[in-house]
Amino acid sequence: MANPAEPAADLAAVLQRIADQAAEHDADGSFPFDAFDALWEIGALNLTVPVDCGGQGRGLAASTEMVVAVGEADPSVALLLAQHLITHNNIRVGSWPVDMKRMVHRSSVEGVALINPLRVERDLGTPARGGLPSTVAARLPDGRGWRLNGCKIYCTGIPILRWLLVWARTDDPEPLVGYFLVDANTAGISVERTWDSLGMRATRSDDVTFADVEIPVDHGVEISTVAAAASGIDPVFAAWNGILMGAVYHGVARAARDWLAGYLNERIPSNLGAPLASLPRVQEAFGRIQALVSTGDRLLSTTAADIDAAAESTAALDANLVKLTVTNNAITIVLEALRLVGNPGLFRSHPLERHLRNVLHGPVHTPQEDSILVAAGRLALQARS
Repeated sequence: MANPAEPAADLAAVLQRIADQAAEHDADGSFPFDAFDALWEIGALNLTVPVDCGGQGRGLAASTEMVVAVGEADPSVALLLAQHLITHNNIRVGSWPVDMKRMVHRSSVEGVALINPLRVERDLGTPARGGLPSTVAARLPDGRGWRLNGCKIYCTGIPILRWLLVWARTDDPEPLVGYFLVDANTAGISVERTWDSLGMRATRSDDVTFADVEIPVDHGVEISTVAAAASGIDPVFAAWNGILMGAVYHGVARAARDWLAGYLNERIPSNLGAPLASLPRVQEAFGRIQALVSTGDRLLSTTAADIDAAAESTAALDANLVKLTVTNNAITIVLEALRLVGNPGLFRSHPLERHLRNVLHGPVHTPQEDSILVAAGRLALQARS
């Protein structure tokens, strides 16, 4: 099957199909397989795959625009899309062996072959705050590969993933730490359906257990000393992660804004005899919402374009500040919409209730608010010392 660049009309049709199915997937926690088939067909899964591997070779600005649009339709789909695009860009600019890069890149061009890092463990918590994984990659006696044992949680998109990028430590006396590429079809992998969250239900971020999972030696794609791994998150990853995580939840805010506009224009109370949208106080409240949406649009698009143009030393921090601002504003937008609508907005028959549950997941993604603000405050104080 061909994998063309996305025409605008095809993208609009795909987004509408995803939006039409979002409530159903949210209600029963089912995974939106059809959404990813459709996104692959229009080339959206290959935005950041290099051109010489058959992809579009696009940057952060194009990825941000796509993730916001998909986030408006269904943020559960947008979250996995964002993580997939980030990972392909990391592979492109990273130090993986060339043949491993091409294998993963090409697989995404040839079919729906999503990839996502699996990092979080129940006892460890978020890896960004330090600590060694308990998942162990032991060297096979003949030196031909690795044997993985351990368990990961919050494995977003696990029903559809082709590649699992597992963060683990080696069994050396002084362990190394890094990523091990695992084909999801490898024997010894089991999935326990544990994802029962307030929102983002269709992400199916379930638990995955690795029991004597054997992989080739060259699938240890990114391994370093503990000291090197602890020296800091890769700045390219951090910048892309900050912007695209913000983009997911900005999409929710835009969807809430659009639904609210329709409701206010259509709702005509009998005692008013005119749409709610005609009331000055409603117009003022909607203006506040529009101001936050417009600010988010500009923050995301401008910062993404700046990062594409030149990776500055503060790009990651700027991206994380944008993530913090946009996700907090997204929550405010949905809450403001609920205040205008009142009781009906909390009924499951209206999408605002779903938007609220989804948008509350925004601040949870690494890095969290305290880490972002401490880093920003420290840098600002040093600059003025």
